[in-house]
Amino acid sequence: MRFSELRRSIPAVTQKSLTATLRRLERNGIIRRVLLTTRPVAVEYSITPLDKTLRPPVEVMLDWVAEQMPLIEQARRRYDDELDGPDAKQPC
Repeated sequence: MRFSELRRSIPAVTQKSLTATLRRLERNGIIRRVLLTTRPVAVEYSITPLDKTLRPPVEVMLDWVAEQMPLIEQARRRYDDELDGPDAKQPC
């Protein structure tokens, strides 16, 4: 997948953050970066065999999040309410 495609698929992420994340993933052997000699020059990313070993644990984690989401949302509300409450500390 090309960088521009990745960028469009996750618009909430800044270019700087996406670039840094892709570099870390490449450094750790999770993705492969190929410089294409097209005009204009482009970069393409693909997954590696190591990435494929990540899928099972990530799927387990996603299942856990889906199962626990009501409790996670409850904890978030409680945290936010404490920050906004009458005894909340105001930032300097």
